[in-house]
Amino acid sequence: MNPSHPLLPPKVRRSLATVGANIAVARKRRGLTVVMMAERLGVGRDTYGRLENGDPSVAFGTYAMALFSLGLEAVLHQLADPASDDTGTLLDLNRLPKRVRPKRVPQPK
Repeated sequence: MNPSHPLLPPKVRRSLATVGANIAVARKRRGLTVVMMAERLGVGRDTYGRLENGDPSVAFGTYAMALFSLGLEAVLHQLADPASDDTGTLLDLNRLPKRVRPKRVPQPK
């Protein structure tokens, strides 16, 4: 892990490691080598190796391209989906007014 990310929460580090490991499994299932994947992504072998290790210094776009190259890009649109934002939904509900009154329409003079 890159020491330049000391404030990265452990949960995020574990999630990145899981994503990297899952990408490695998908690559192996498809019979692709690390070199083949690195070429498809336009990165060096070392960068791709760091991706499979869940290194947070690897650009998000590289992770996205890896998913695309493996045919797993459908999951990308689900990231930060407002429909699955439980906290945001609760905040919206808390902002609703207690009562709703019709607006007065000015009478013509």
